[in-house]
Amino acid sequence: MAIAAMLYCISHDEADPGLMTGFAFPKIIPPFLLNSGIINKLDVMILKSINPFTGESIGEFREYSGRKIERLIIHADETFKIWKGTSFSMRSSLIREAGRILTENTDLYSAAITAEMGKPVTESKAEVLKCAWVCSYYASNAENFLKQELINTDADISYISYEPLGVILGIMPWNFPFWQVFRFAVPTIMAGNIVLLKHASNVQICASHIEKIFEMAGFPQGVFRNLVISSGRVKKVIENELVKGVSLTGSEEVGSIVAAVAGENIKKSVLELGGNNAFIVLEDADLTKAVSTGIMARLQNAGQSCIAAKRFIVQEKVYDRFVELFLEKLNSVKQGDPMNEETNLGPLVSVQQAEKVVMQVKKSCDMGARIIYGGRQEKAFLQPVLMTDVKPGMPVFDEEVFGPVIPLIIFRNTEEAIALANKTRFGLGVSLFTRDLAKAGDLIDKFKDGAVFINELVKSDPRLPFGGTGFSGYGRELSVQGIREFVNVKTVYIKY
Repeated sequence: MAIAAMLYCISHDEADPGLMTGFAFPKIIPPFLLNSGIINKLDVMILKSINPFTGESIGEFREYSGRKIERLIIHADETFKIWKGTSFSMRSSLIREAGRILTENTDLYSAAITAEMGKPVTESKAEVLKCAWVCSYYASNAENFLKQELINTDADISYISYEPLGVILGIMPWNFPFWQVFRFAVPTIMAGNIVLLKHASNVQICASHIEKIFEMAGFPQGVFRNLVISSGRVKKVIENELVKGVSLTGSEEVGSIVAAVAGENIKKSVLELGGNNAFIVLEDADLTKAVSTGIMARLQNAGQSCIAAKRFIVQEKVYDRFVELFLEKLNSVKQGDPMNEETNLGPLVSVQQAEKVVMQVKKSCDMGARIIYGGRQEKAFLQPVLMTDVKPGMPVFDEEVFGPVIPLIIFRNTEEAIALANKTRFGLGVSLFTRDLAKAGDLIDKFKDGAVFINELVKSDPRLPFGGTGFSGYGRELSVQGIREFVNVKTVYIKY
């Protein structure tokens, strides 16, 4: 009888999973049921969170059933009919409260980020505070970004209005489990839309926290909902007629699939995909600044960032000195327990991810590249890898390497540097280091990327649009461009 009751709890959809204390995990399935095969018979998947530092399971989450997902989508659509009519002042008040909650609970949320995906807790805290910043930014600017624009035509009155589309699905990755969600969700909700979140399966603790933040801030139930689902259920969500658009941050492979499904159903999509950013150092650059910035640009989040510097292209005259300074900096990197605030390089998200990066390095070495520093792997940890003799055609040049690998490439002149930087199917961002700002200005339009940063690492900022070209995706997040992605740009023409 007890087993039957538990099975009813697992398969029945009418109530949300219960919550535990601490990280606020949804109710954990009893281990003996996980091992019994009964779960599979019920077609229920278990999403697991594994702490990459300890290797221990810290959460197991029952996937929502198809019936529950359908009910949540219907509820989201009903909520939209009310939410779209709310004032900007009301939306701003609620989103500011979400920002306040983030700020006041930074330690709680940063600990969850670090526990689930392994980044140093100092970086996790910065991520949470950046989410509070994006809340404040759109609370202050959303109304102005979406105000009606009068246009002079032969009409007595003509203008453009920006109106919300409805329910928007966000498919978000594990590497910045709070920031990726907030930079999509905040402008989308401020525009009057409803957000459904499909977060990465391994960061459901963070996903649960984020849903709770919107609830505690006072948003009506249904404005933001976390769907506890695996990738196998995403297609049906996109195809649902009540879902009006989809935004994905993830790999090019997944982006291609999502774009195809959205396209088949004539729905708006925004894709923020991978990157293979060039970090170019000209011979007149401030090498000390270039090296210190380069270390951060590559090792932040253990190199697991789409906008990380991934190919270091250095002019031959300063190459040896650049390498010397880089080695000095690498020797001061403290790798270890990510919950220790003195640690600045934690583990990769999983042992499997570390092994994938090691294989990319090995294949490149087989093709002639050389490791001059690091490369030791221990479980999910990977010592930073500094590589020379890197050439196009090698995995560490051609592919997106999601780990702390620093490939060094020598160039003779700026034309060669530009050619090397553009020799990629990605187009997310470029960093260029030089003291000659006039020369830098002349080079900006030579790069095909969505962003060019002079004497700085590529980074996202709520005030600036973020996005790429080529296999880095399409559409823009953040700034005015981001909030206008999921709106109906309506033309109004009036004759008396």
